[in-house]
Amino acid sequence: MRHGNKINHLGRKYGHRAALLKNLSAALFMNKRIETTIAKAKELRGYVEPLITKAKDNTTHSRRQAFSYLQDKTATKELFDVVAPKVGDRPGGYTRIVRLGFRLGDAAEMAIIELVDFNETYKPKATAAAEPKKKTRRSAVAKKKTETAEVVEESNPTPSEPEITPTEEKTEE
Repeated sequence: MRHGNKINHLGRKYGHRAALLKNLSAALFMNKRIETTIAKAKELRGYVEPLITKAKDNTTHSRRQAFSYLQDKTATKELFDVVAPKVGDRPGGYTRIVRLGFRLGDAAEMAIIELVDFNETYKPKATAAAEPKKKTRRSAVAKKKTETAEVVEESNPTPSEPEITPTEEKTEE
């Protein structure tokens, strides 16, 4: 029975698994998006999100802690200088996993794991967010209907001269 065994070992020993997660997390911080299997992506999410939370507090201690996880100076610098300022106001949920389908060689389920704030496709447009939606009420709709009825009546004014019917024309001749 597997009571209390929550970690996915990914078919690897501890050293190999630790190296895999370090390399994947460094690649994620450098590229902002990587393609991997679903199982690796889910494990990577649990490894990376606490690192991003630590990176929000930009101190020497948090930099050293992040470096102990990553073992890559450029990835650590990218994490603190680019990623952390962009996600500073987000209270968690820094990554997104998008399923892609199955790999041809071994039918492994593939996914893209990406940093949420760096994907321009899913971001709402700034112009759409800046313009608030108009609030409508039923009374406003009723006013519009009456205004359009008045406009229609004004466009067809009553003639100032009385129209001459054909019978009146004959009598005048």
